[in-house]
Amino acid sequence: MNRKVELLAPAGDLEKLKMAVIYGADAVYLAGTRFGLRTASDNFTPEEMTEGIAFCHEHGKKAYLTMNIIPHNKDIRDAREFLDDAVKAGIDAVIVSDPGTFNLVRNSHPELPIHISTQANTTNFESVKFWHQLGASRVVLARELSLEEIREIHESIPDGCELEVFVHGAMCISYSGRCLLSNYMAGRDSNMGDC
Repeated sequence: MNRKVELLAPAGDLEKLKMAVIYGADAVYLAGTRFGLRTASDNFTPEEMTEGIAFCHEHGKKAYLTMNIIPHNKDIRDAREFLDDAVKAGIDAVIVSDPGTFNLVRNSHPELPIHISTQANTTNFESVKFWHQLGASRVVLARELSLEEIREIHESIPDGCELEVFVHGAMCISYSGRCLLSNYMAGRDSNMGDC
């Protein structure tokens, strides 16, 4: 089955979002001021998120929200309100890596598609099937996989389960979702976006 490939681009701020859409991205992923791993980006205030999502939709494009940190208790307490605001703004899906965040999204907004972040370090077809059975609509595979491994995963999963792969960008010095070096060397927790 041939399906159209979705070109998905990062949107670190409102200007980058608009440029990605204008220059052909089918969708963008963005982070709010909390819960996303791209802390080096300016990211989106609630007002900017609303404007950016509206811009995407006006151009027939989608906007996905990253909530892919590895949260601690203090983080998860505020996550529902943050998610509620993003849903009101019209976000098309949420990207998560943590089972607790997955559970929060599934229970509070069961209609919202959930994408599993590359930070979940999904490297095999059984893990893809696991996430799909829980209700994930898409799994972003670990960046370390070869084309042959991606092909084998694609051939071994149920219809209707989407795969996403990075085709360009940074490669951590460690496996996706397992980076501890930054925290050890510089006291900056990569799993909280501070790499």
